[in-house]
Amino acid sequence: MFNALRQASKSATLVRVARRPATAASPLRTFQSVRTVVTKRYTQDHEAVVFDDSTGVGTVAITDYAQSSLGDVVFVELPTVGSVVNQGDQIGAVESVKAASDIYAPVSGTVKEINEELNSQPGLLNKSPEGDGWLCKIELSDTEEITKLMTEDAYKEHCEH
Repeated sequence: MFNALRQASKSATLVRVARRPATAASPLRTFQSVRTVVTKRYTQDHEAVVFDDSTGVGTVAITDYAQSSLGDVVFVELPTVGSVVNQGDQIGAVESVKAASDIYAPVSGTVKEINEELNSQPGLLNKSPEGDGWLCKIELSDTEEITKLMTEDAYKEHCEH
């Protein structure tokens, strides 16, 4: 039995393994690594901004805390695409059955896009305020402003007081 195993292992060493030619590159090496950092920050006025450093664009929304305080949203006023805003400027308003509240720009920049669906479905702010109910997208003119806004933990602490 051992002789049969020895013979098999000797003959196996004579078999060459087919290898890819040295000039063929691995398809994995053709892709460059792209690293995107997405940062979510908050204002004291209950706006949230999700900033994507690869595009330089921040998506602005109201927080879940804000929508729950407002109640059922019935109307949303949004900024004009192309308008230039400064951090802290009023960029819109939200009206609910309970109250009306202004929306302030969490960052400075140019409004690149607005959520048109809010015109016909203002209730999206209640269903998904930081998701489908986003307000506008701003191309930041000063990315350092993001670092001056509150982190999620700081915002939670702010809401508790």
